[in-house]
Amino acid sequence: MTSRVGRPRASGAMASSQDAKRAVMEAAAELFTATGYAATTTRSIAERAGLRQATLYYHFPAKEDILCALLAETVRPSLEVARTLPGAEGDAATKLWALAYSDIQLLGAARYNLGALYLLPEVASPGLATFRQERAELKDAYRGLIDQIPDEAPTATRTDLAFGLVESIAVVRRDEPDLDIDAHAHHGADGVLRLAGFHSPNSQLRSAAMALLEVPL
Repeated sequence: MTSRVGRPRASGAMASSQDAKRAVMEAAAELFTATGYAATTTRSIAERAGLRQATLYYHFPAKEDILCALLAETVRPSLEVARTLPGAEGDAATKLWALAYSDIQLLGAARYNLGALYLLPEVASPGLATFRQERAELKDAYRGLIDQIPDEAPTATRTDLAFGLVESIAVVRRDEPDLDIDAHAHHGADGVLRLAGFHSPNSQLRSAAMALLEVPL
């Protein structure tokens, strides 16, 4: 008889709780990033979570639904930051640094490297439409800030480069497991400003950006 990989959990009401849903997501995140999305079955996710498959299906009718929930967590916190910035004090460069820093931190400091899943072909499926829309809204927030920074390069080009730099943290942390995420986020945010056409990020700007995020420098 095959033993369960994950920690045994209660059935019934306890198994249908938010704890069970979270356990499914944690198990899926580990397996998707370690063995690959296509190679991971719902049975293996349930076993890793210490749950019955029926409990998994109660929360997520399909494997794609788990992927959708996990990817949402890689973009929604940054989107919330982006939505607060238009009404905040400070210039576009300060707000852009704050957004890039928080975005890199989110993708880089998460327990599992879910940003690496962005290139999965399944991301183009209809079931992931909400994730794609939210990611596009986040990119539009970058574009709106970058458009306020004068430069000869077109806004669209600068936005593509800046957004690509932010999301490249997924590749960097894959290749460098011991990466100093906070230092990378600082340098990455500086790099985003330079790509946007602001070539002299300084400690005063960084402190103002951190104040927007209410994070100590």
